Amino acid sequence: MTSLKFGTSGLRGLVSELIGLPAYSHVRAFCAMIREDDAAGPAGEVLIGRDLRSSSPLIAAQCAQAVSDAGLVPVDCGALPTPALALAAIQRRAPAIMVTGSHIPDDRNGLKFYRAAGEIDKADEGRILDWQARLALSSVPEATVATDTYEALAAYKARYLDVFGPSPLGGMVVGVYQHSSVGRDVICDVLAGLGATPVPLGRSEHFIPVDTEALRPEDEELARRWAGERALDAIVSTDGDADRPLVADENGRFLRGDLVGALTARFLGADAIVTPVTSNSALDRPGLFDKVVRTRVGSPYVIAGMEQARAEGATTIIGFEANGGVLLGSDVERDGRRLPALPTRDAMLPILATLALARQSGQALSAIAAEARFAIALSNRLQEIPQDRTAALIARLDAEDPAFRDAAFASRGGVAARDRRDGLRLTLGNGATAHFRASGNAPELRVYVEAPTQEAAEALLAENLAFAAAQTR
Repeated sequence: MTSLKFGTSGLRGLVSELIGLPAYSHVRAFCAMIREDDAAGPAGEVLIGRDLRSSSPLIAAQCAQAVSDAGLVPVDCGALPTPALALAAIQRRAPAIMVTGSHIPDDRNGLKFYRAAGEIDKADEGRILDWQARLALSSVPEATVATDTYEALAAYKARYLDVFGPSPLGGMVVGVYQHSSVGRDVICDVLAGLGATPVPLGRSEHFIPVDTEALRPEDEELARRWAGERALDAIVSTDGDADRPLVADENGRFLRGDLVGALTARFLGADAIVTPVTSNSALDRPGLFDKVVRTRVGSPYVIAGMEQARAEGATTIIGFEANGGVLLGSDVERDGRRLPALPTRDAMLPILATLALARQSGQALSAIAAEARFAIALSNRLQEIPQDRTAALIARLDAEDPAFRDAAFASRGGVAARDRRDGLRLTLGNGATAHFRASGNAPELRVYVEAPTQEAAEALLAENLAFAAAQTR
């Protein structure tokens, strides 16, 4: 048994089970697939980036050795946001590998694989595993290969400095919760370049697992304290590899990721949004967006949904997840400036779009959030829950035991409807929802709820976390 698996975005698992032969063999398999498809690019390059985890430099070196041993050219892009690496891959027409575990703890890490056009899909994941089995590697050489280098951050910064125009954030004072995000300095640079005054906060030299979908109480308390101590228009941050944003209003209250995604789509004038079933039900409100495509959780599914929307005639396509990551599925024109598509999760675009929307409207972020009239939606997780236990709970709630399901939600009016697209989303008799699903990247059970008030949502979330814990421990 191993913790390593492909989940919602890339391969992840314990560092102790990734470092060495597993990392080396997965990269060799990726390179074999790329070569089989004649997709290595004009120079045979494979770009390699990493986050700020303690294990990432060594794993990146092992990736470089694997690329070289596969007959391709490793190019070290250093520590940078995942979307910056993806952009560089598109611009250089080269595949890429990002060493990151995103938001999960420092004892875990992972690999994200990119073709020159963007993220690999689920079929590619299967082919990598097939190639790994065919290669049957049994040892890993010492990582000694010398790599070329490429500075990819300048193009990523220019992408946003160019399209947003002169001083769209002029006069705004924005706190930047830096923690151990690989994008912490890039965010400050871009904010300053667009006229805002960035205020660095909470920088850490030790990795902090900030999960934008299940915030730690201490992160929420920090934001409230900073907002109380300073006159800030907003506080922004990201997860570890800077592909998922955090945006808090002037009071230090974090906006949900799906609301940030919706505000980004509104700012960019989207005629189609693509988002998983875990995103807020208010997005389906008539008249909000011309087209709404719902998917399973995970960027490969959102990307497939964006392709579906394009095939059906949409022209400005924004994908986003409940965790806040925004994928730009089409080129966007703004005031004569063009923002090219970037079909991978990105934190910078939603941060800038949300702030620019507030600046443009002259409203505080809290007012903009209130106007959206989203249902109160909360989520959290139970950690160290094996996926087979989560699967057993979902199966029992779904079909195996109707009496058990009815009894579990009797106080909420029973279960009125079920959605099985990803885990199990239950619409309850009183109109609230409860959603249970296994994390795609860690032994965690995710619980999502929606209710009409904050108090009701908090009570429903606590109730369902306790229920799920009792059934899976």
